[in-house]
Amino acid sequence: MRLVTPVAIFSALILQSANGVDFENEIWPFIEAKCVECHKAPYEDNGKTKKPKAELRLDGAWAWIAGSENGAVLEAGDADESELYIRVTLPEEDDDFMPPSGKADPLTPEELVLFKTWIDEGADFGGWHGNLEGKPAKVTNAGKALPVSEIQEVYKRLGADLPAIEEKAWAEITGQGGRVMKLSKDSPLLSVDFRLSGEDATDEQIGSVSSVAPHVAQLDLSKTAITDGAVAIVKELPNLVRLNLSQTGIGDAALANVKGLKELRYINLYDTEVTDKGVAVLEKLPNLEAVYLWQSKVTPAGAKKLSKALPDAFINIK
Repeated sequence: MRLVTPVAIFSALILQSANGVDFENEIWPFIEAKCVECHKAPYEDNGKTKKPKAELRLDGAWAWIAGSENGAVLEAGDADESELYIRVTLPEEDDDFMPPSGKADPLTPEELVLFKTWIDEGADFGGWHGNLEGKPAKVTNAGKALPVSEIQEVYKRLGADLPAIEEKAWAEITGQGGRVMKLSKDSPLLSVDFRLSGEDATDEQIGSVSSVAPHVAQLDLSKTAITDGAVAIVKELPNLVRLNLSQTGIGDAALANVKGLKELRYINLYDTEVTDKGVAVLEKLPNLEAVYLWQSKVTPAGAKKLSKALPDAFINIK
C-alpha cells in the first residue's frame, strides 16, 4: 500500500466540509478523470461494442453498488475492505493496481485520503446519481437487492451446488507459492494466481490447484516459467471462467487442454508462443467473450478466422 504523509492527510482534511466529504465535488472529479474511461456504459467503437472493464461501471451511483463481475467493490463504512480502495492503494507495479499504467495518473495522496474518508464515512453519494443508462429496477443504497451482471449470474450458477470452502482447504496452494482469494465473502468460488512466484513457479507447484479444483473460477499463471504440461491442470477445473497465460512460454500444445472448458469466458495469451493452429481450439468455445493475442504468434488471418467463429467475442491482436 502506498504511504500517505501527515501533510497530505492534513491538506485533504481541510478540504472537507463540516458534513464530511462531498462525493460530487470532491470524489467524482478525480474518479471521472482517472477511472471512468475504462468503467462506463457500453458504447460502440469502430463497429465493436466496448464494455466496461471487469463489468464494473463507475459512471453512476447505482453501478458502484452493483459492483463488478466478481461482486461487491464498495464496503460502505470500511475502506480497507473495499475492493476499489484496495486496488488504488496497491503497489504501482502490481498487475491489479488501478488505474493501470499508461491509462491515467495514480490517485494523489490527497485524493487517496479523501477517497478513504468518504468510504469510511459511509460512502454517501448525496444528490449525485450519475448515468442511469442500464440501471436495474432494484438497487438500494443499503446494499440490498443488488443487481447482478451477466457474469455475476454465471458465478452464482456455478457456485450454487458447491459446498462452502474455508482457507485451510487451499493451504497446499499457498504453500507452493500461489495466492488464493474468494470471489466474494460468501462465494465458494476461488481466484488462484501464481504471478508473485513468477519464474519460481514450477509445473508441479501449479498442480496443487487440483486440491480445490471444482471451486476454481479464475486461474492466473501469467509471467511464470510454466511449460505446456502445466496447463493440463485446467482439464480438472470445470468451473473455470477466466484463464491468464500471458507472458509465458506456452504454445499450441497447452491449448489442447482448454477445449472442454465450456464455462470459459476470458483467456489471455499475450506474449506467448501460441499460433493460429493453437487458437483454432477456441473456436469450439461459444461462451468466450474475450481473447487476448497481442504479441503471440497468431497472425491477423488467424485472429480473423477466430473472430468469425466467435462473432460476439472481443479478439485483441494489437
